[in-house]
Amino acid sequence: MKKVIDVCHEMRIPVFYTQQVREASGIDLLTRRHRIIPRRRLEFTENITACVRGTWDAEIIDELLPAENDHIVVKRRDSAFQDTEFELWLESVSADTVIYTGIDTCICVENSFRQGFNMGFDVILVEDAVASSWLELHKATLEKARGSFGLVLTTEQLIDMLRNAKRGASAFRLSM
Repeated sequence: MKKVIDVCHEMRIPVFYTQQVREASGIDLLTRRHRIIPRRRLEFTENITACVRGTWDAEIIDELLPAENDHIVVKRRDSAFQDTEFELWLESVSADTVIYTGIDTCICVENSFRQGFNMGFDVILVEDAVASSWLELHKATLEKARGSFGLVLTTEQLIDMLRNAKRGASAFRLSM
């Protein structure tokens, strides 16, 4: 992720972070709204202390701290687009493509790239800059993204593509 962020800074590509935040009161937990939640997913939400505003695990890690001109999208649900300013901010910088990194590949990242794609943004998923504790679902998400939504590239492939585009390589419409 650091390499992707660094090259985006170098090339003046806007960088948007998402930050999962919960309230200490628990008012925004999934369990307040849903009656049906799969057991594995519920295990992540039963512990209200996870990602509570102002606590260490709601913060962005030191190695990836945003630069002065980066933007932080605070989210409470899986998708970076749901009930946030993300779409507005992308439109304000005339973005047509979103490069996705982060965790959890098969929950937050997938929901974000699916919604972004369905809103008309082109999707690039950086396969070595996403992760999940659910390895099989992680792999399945990469295949779904590759087959139905956009490009799935390694960090090095992404950097090569961005540098070639900057050098003025002919406009491209990619299919892989």
